[in-house]
Amino acid sequence: MTTADAALTEAAPLPAPERAGIYRAILTRRDVRSQFRPDPVPDAVLSRVLTAAHHAPSVGFMQPWDFLVLRDPEVRRRVHDLFLKANEEAAAMFPPERQALYRSLKLEGIMQAPVNLCITCDPDRAGPVVIGRTHIREMDSYSAVCAVQNLWLAARAEGLGVGWVSILDQDALRRTLGIPAPVVPIAYLCLGWVEGYHPRPELELVGWRQRLPIEQVVRFDGWQDEGRRQDPLLRQLHDDAQAVAENRFLDERLDP
Repeated sequence: MTTADAALTEAAPLPAPERAGIYRAILTRRDVRSQFRPDPVPDAVLSRVLTAAHHAPSVGFMQPWDFLVLRDPEVRRRVHDLFLKANEEAAAMFPPERQALYRSLKLEGIMQAPVNLCITCDPDRAGPVVIGRTHIREMDSYSAVCAVQNLWLAARAEGLGVGWVSILDQDALRRTLGIPAPVVPIAYLCLGWVEGYHPRPELELVGWRQRLPIEQVVRFDGWQDEGRRQDPLLRQLHDDAQAVAENRFLDERLDP
């Protein structure tokens, strides 16, 4: 069967409540570190979020990911030890005036979350030549990151929290989890029910960084676009960003 022979589903907007749900998940998703509850995550719920992750887009449909479900406290303790070592190394990399704030931040929930997940990328899954990876070799890793985002949004829809722990020595993590070469650990995630979600990203709340204005990061027809700074899209972007900040976006901004 060719693409032309396949039946297509209607390319229409989702019903308004479904669109609102997707945008709500995107806008209220948070990187959770310290709000995890110990309650177990039912297999039915975990299965749904893993199914969402497995339906992420991937270059050449290679599906390079594997999902390591880590529930054993001893396994998680060994990973936590890796984090403690890496986190101390990381603290020393920041300027002295930032180190105290850095050390005050809780940057993982490895032992608090009832489930940890390690999402990996197997660059050999589809063979040496992959459609779409012929010129950008990193496309397999980017595909695995798409699986992370699918999982994160599905988890938010379920009322779960997810925290990405990136302060880990990658080779040490591979050894600890027995991940064979050339498979690469892409994301180490803590997952579980949470007490609640912060209204804004935690690093923004503590003053580490602020969200950039979206009009600063949208460019037109090339990097140097000074002549397009009056494009009407910029005004729309500014207004939508203001609506998000004032919690009006979901009520006012979803017209096609």
